[in-house]
Amino acid sequence: MSALLELLESWGYWGMFVSAFIAGSVFPFSSEAVLTALQLAGLEPVRLFVAATVGNTAGSMFNYGIGSLGRMEWIEKYLHVSAEKVQRTSLWMQRYGVWMGMLCFLPVIGSVVAVTLGFLRANPWLSLLTIALGKAARYALIIFAVSLF
Repeated sequence: MSALLELLESWGYWGMFVSAFIAGSVFPFSSEAVLTALQLAGLEPVRLFVAATVGNTAGSMFNYGIGSLGRMEWIEKYLHVSAEKVQRTSLWMQRYGVWMGMLCFLPVIGSVVAVTLGFLRANPWLSLLTIALGKAARYALIIFAVSLF
């Protein structure tokens, strides 16, 4: 992991984007560690914020896209999201709608939310908006916290 972190750090803002995309999709990765390392290394916080938010939102929209294909066997096989989780999240979606996208910043459940938004064919533009708002809030808090040190 440290070798990968060093590689992403050497890529600068592009490394931030790539790590955020990976973390935003269902692949386990910590974009927060990369963000913190890059910010402490002296990269500009606003550009890091943009790269992280756009990359992580794109990762969630990747999950949304897979979900929108509507093939539960693909969702289970490639995204490792069980039909039970999609069903449970679907019930939440019926209650709260596309605003559930703001929870995509959460580890594990965020991927399930994005997949379910796609699976239920929620409005893609509203999904994009709510997902981006949640991701932006998380990265803003992280950048603020790191700047306190």
